[in-house]
Amino acid sequence: MTILVTGGAGYIGSHTALALLEAGYSVVVLDNLANASRESLARVEALAERTLTFVEGDIRDRGVLDRLLNEHEFSAVIHFAGLKAVGESVSQPLGYYENNVSGTVTLCQAMQAAGVFKLVFSSSATVYGDEHPMPLHEGLPTGKPTNPYGRSKLMVEEVLQDLAHSDTRWSIARLRYFNPVGAHESGQIGEDPQGIPNNLLPYVAQVAVGRRDCLAVYGSDYATPDGTGVRDYIHVMDLAEGHLCALNTLLNNKNDCYTWNLGTGQGYSVLEVIDAFERASGVTIPYRIESRRPGDVATCWSDPTLAERELVWKAKRDLTTMMVDTWRWQQRNPQGYR
Repeated sequence: MTILVTGGAGYIGSHTALALLEAGYSVVVLDNLANASRESLARVEALAERTLTFVEGDIRDRGVLDRLLNEHEFSAVIHFAGLKAVGESVSQPLGYYENNVSGTVTLCQAMQAAGVFKLVFSSSATVYGDEHPMPLHEGLPTGKPTNPYGRSKLMVEEVLQDLAHSDTRWSIARLRYFNPVGAHESGQIGEDPQGIPNNLLPYVAQVAVGRRDCLAVYGSDYATPDGTGVRDYIHVMDLAEGHLCALNTLLNNKNDCYTWNLGTGQGYSVLEVIDAFERASGVTIPYRIESRRPGDVATCWSDPTLAERELVWKAKRDLTTMMVDTWRWQQRNPQGYR
């Protein structure tokens, strides 16, 4: 079986491409390399000892999509391509709606024209908004996301729900991620943000390796045990394995629009993550407290029991493993893939 992975040269996409190759799938990656490196896929091929097909292109380009979908007989698409920085989405909302919403609509139009109707979509826990008590489960109504990134993900979820209801040929998985961290245990592939990192752990790792002087902690006055934000951190390889389980479910079950949380069910504060990283690396992380960042919420963690029951999937790697693997990647690749 051949799987199209959009955004497959990026952080989560590259780890999932590796998991797909190791599981015996043929993989075609489409990526515009705006926030990714071709080197990640060369390393994926070396780790898997198998080759994949790479096409440089954009999901907003219908011509590229039509050619690609006609050249290959795809069984399904795993869709990662899109923009993902919360803070950036607040300052550049139009780019997020164009890439994340319009891009997905164009992809689905091209898939439908080519007769490919199985799609795994990279969604986000931000679609729940900030009005629910923790933990978050799939039975909760979606809320009012606090930033354009989250709103773009919710818009796409609603588009996909409408699409599946309109045409029973579609089988769609909407995977609501919590906070992906870590790296492959080899230290060969990992998170390599372009410019200043928007997420906590890559910033911590860059401080530890000397690329940044100090970590900014945004907010110390939240209603949490230590005042800093609490998140559900999930190892990227657990996340990649969750995509394989979702893909297998789509390939082997009745067509529908499914929704699953991919998280651990455990929340950790910013200060707890810093402490865990210091213990894993032996490096002290200097940090300063700054005011809250627009669009952030105080707490967010998952109830992952539905995925465990329906996908037969559960996150296995603990916080220490996440920190150790992140540090191994950053030590061996202090400038990322460059």
